[in-house]
Amino acid sequence: MNKNYHNHILCFILITVVFITGCNAPKSNLLKFNNSFRTNYLNSGDFDDSVEFAQSKISKGENPKGEDLLWSMQLGCIERIKQNYRQSNEYFDKSEEMLNFFDYQNETFDSAAAIAVSENIIPYVGQEYDGIMINTYKALNFMALGENDLARVEFNRALDRQRRAKEKFAKEIKKLQDELNEADEKKDSQVKKSVENPETRQLIADKYPGLYNFESYPDFVNPFTTYIAGVFFNLVGDYSKASSLLKESYGMVSDNDYMAEDLAVTEQVLDGQKQLTDTVWVIFENGMGPVKDEFRIDIPLFIETDKVKYIGIALPKLNFREQAYPYLSIIAGGSNYKTQHVAHMDRVVQTEFNKDFKGILTRAIISTTSKAVAQYALEKKGDSSSKLASLLVAAYSFATTAADVRIWTTLPKDFQVARFPIPADRIITIEPPGAESFQIKIPACKNSLVYVKIPFRSAKPVYDLMTY
Repeated sequence: MNKNYHNHILCFILITVVFITGCNAPKSNLLKFNNSFRTNYLNSGDFDDSVEFAQSKISKGENPKGEDLLWSMQLGCIERIKQNYRQSNEYFDKSEEMLNFFDYQNETFDSAAAIAVSENIIPYVGQEYDGIMINTYKALNFMALGENDLARVEFNRALDRQRRAKEKFAKEIKKLQDELNEADEKKDSQVKKSVENPETRQLIADKYPGLYNFESYPDFVNPFTTYIAGVFFNLVGDYSKASSLLKESYGMVSDNDYMAEDLAVTEQVLDGQKQLTDTVWVIFENGMGPVKDEFRIDIPLFIETDKVKYIGIALPKLNFREQAYPYLSIIAGGSNYKTQHVAHMDRVVQTEFNKDFKGILTRAIISTTSKAVAQYALEKKGDSSSKLASLLVAAYSFATTAADVRIWTTLPKDFQVARFPIPADRIITIEPPGAESFQIKIPACKNSLVYVKIPFRSAKPVYDLMTY
């Protein structure tokens, strides 16, 4: 009877551990939101379900926690699609406040929590590209509202974030090395051996062959932010700053003919050879950016036993989604123009993810090693209570082995551009390949920027028309 009672208690504890600590709520929440967002965009167009769901995930406390930042950014994008620019910027303002809050927090406890349980227990504090895109979108919202002084402030903030990102990453590398050294001292090189073991790297390469196989951008620089800021400073007459930014962006995307023309014209304007006038830029925000999936591997841990019941780790993996169209065709004044790539958000995200991955791997190995050592110590004792505790540790290890798959999922896959003279009839026709075309009338102005967003094939385009 007593034995059965203990078995029932054991089963209850195991089930409780698995269901309370084992479920990956952020993963399931993002999946539900992404499905809702797609359905709303393609069918209803009102986004009520997506907005309600995202709002329900934001806490009401004074300080941000959990996924507050993530859901605030998602809402900022939705309101921008709905062309509610001020509401969009309210969400992005809150997002920026959260980023600043996390920047000044001590992350020692968070690292400890990630090691003891999993990455998912710590708040989502944002990526460098998150902050850069927040300020970029705020600037674009202000451009749509005709508030160029505020747009200038936001572009300057976005560019400053790019400048500071490299310095910030250097500090994170040092912090990671300190964590690894501390773990090394405590566990007699077990963690370091596991992190640096070629077999571990090969196991990851087998499961995630694209991890290192991509062409990165310079450290934390988003070519689209640099380029669109250059276009903006051109439009408001700051040609010297525009020239500097266009040189930088063209240096990263030297096969874009329109960017080359932008730079050449700006240099001519600076030299007094011509004026910037009668020009249309069409910006195409295309498709959907990456999401994260989870993959698991059993790694070789350097512990002298074959009795450890669970020594697996869970790691995140980028999953790249579809583009809406490979390009847009624009007919203007009897001529045809095709948009060309400015920046791939896939590459922007992958550049930062690749640099973060060693830290993610290190914390996962430290966490798994700690649990395996505890389990082995209990196994060695051999008595019934120790064996019971060992089973609990094994269950806890399994339940808390979950990858952090949180990511801003309403970002696009890529950005493209076309530039051309304003046609005499001031009408441009935009044709997505294989889809219905639509016309835009350019009002009386010196220059104009048309910003088109199409996240899914066959989705109704949303566009902003900005005049200067």
